[in-house]
Amino acid sequence: MKLQALLFLLPATLLAQAPKGIWDAAVTSEGQPVAFRLEFAGSVPLRGAILDGEKRIWSSSGTFAKGSLELKWDYFDSVLKASMENGVLKGSYVRRKRVGPVTLLFTAKPFQSPAPSTAKPAQFAGLWRLETEAKQGVRVMDGRFRQSGDQVTGTIQRIDGDFGTLSGQVDGNHLILTHFDGIRATRVEFEMQADGTLRGATTGGPKFRGVRAEKATQMGIPEPPDPTRYIAVKNPAEPFAFQFDDLDGKPVSLADAKFHGKAVIVTITGSWCPNCHDEAPFLLDLYRKYHAKGLEIVSLGFEYTGEIERDRGQLKAFARLLNIPWTVLLAGTTEDGEVQRKLPQLASFGAFPTTLFLGRDHRVEAVHAGFAGPANPEEHRKLKEETDSLVQKLLK
Repeated sequence: MKLQALLFLLPATLLAQAPKGIWDAAVTSEGQPVAFRLEFAGSVPLRGAILDGEKRIWSSSGTFAKGSLELKWDYFDSVLKASMENGVLKGSYVRRKRVGPVTLLFTAKPFQSPAPSTAKPAQFAGLWRLETEAKQGVRVMDGRFRQSGDQVTGTIQRIDGDFGTLSGQVDGNHLILTHFDGIRATRVEFEMQADGTLRGATTGGPKFRGVRAEKATQMGIPEPPDPTRYIAVKNPAEPFAFQFDDLDGKPVSLADAKFHGKAVIVTITGSWCPNCHDEAPFLLDLYRKYHAKGLEIVSLGFEYTGEIERDRGQLKAFARLLNIPWTVLLAGTTEDGEVQRKLPQLASFGAFPTTLFLGRDHRVEAVHAGFAGPANPEEHRKLKEETDSLVQKLLK
């Protein structure tokens, strides 16, 4: 029998080749598709990377056999499983969250350049002030977008951090931006109004209106909260204190000799927090620059499950991924009110990450809520400069 005939008789799953290069992918969240790009490399082992702007979020392991794909991100406690059908991958992405495992439907096909929109694209580029219709919590955010033709990228900066790199295509006055980073699946729809304002909504979130930042005051939209004033300590004259177990189960306190006379950055974080993943390389730069001059850093991890070994394992994967050389402690869970119960010196709490800057006497000199990551380059650059200056003052 000829080879072609033999191949014809084999099941299609056995003929499927391992995916390679860039693929157009999507997960379904709140009944809506959230588009992103996925890159494959190698074959044994296979690796997959979620593309988040210029960043690639590589899987910790991967396989492709008999038409079945499996990628794991151990630091997200997640797994993607899919089968190849006629050149298309179909399956699910499952991640452990506080409520338990959460499943998103997944599809992907080889990358194709998007067809240009048929309608003249409205101009969304620039800095926008966005005000939501939320009944509680922070209502005002900033949106910063760049546009080339009908292609738009950018992000929305909320008090707890940016949305990651949003991207999408304008169709006339309508714009859909999406972002997926293995943790968040975000879809934001905008409609340009005749008066140049925006109306929109985030899937699963409240509706919002938007105006260009320079017109926000006259339109009655206030500035977003100041991240340096959003969270405070009850008594700034009192040295900050805590004691939690490290990732080997040993108790660690700020009273330990290691921290005596040292300036300390304390970050309230979690392996599940995308803005915390962005903050870690930023802190690593500070650690390398100033550790020998008397700077220490401590990460206080608040994890999903309350299962000590599982949560400890997640923080270990988080520290391993990001090459964290400083002390990482398991402080608690993400249950509402847990951070303030564990850190009663805080007057309030409302953002992961939250970063406290302690002088050599361990009094809190500054607190910063949230993080502006690389997806928001202007604010990210400003934050780096301001924080570097602050650390120099702490060390004097």
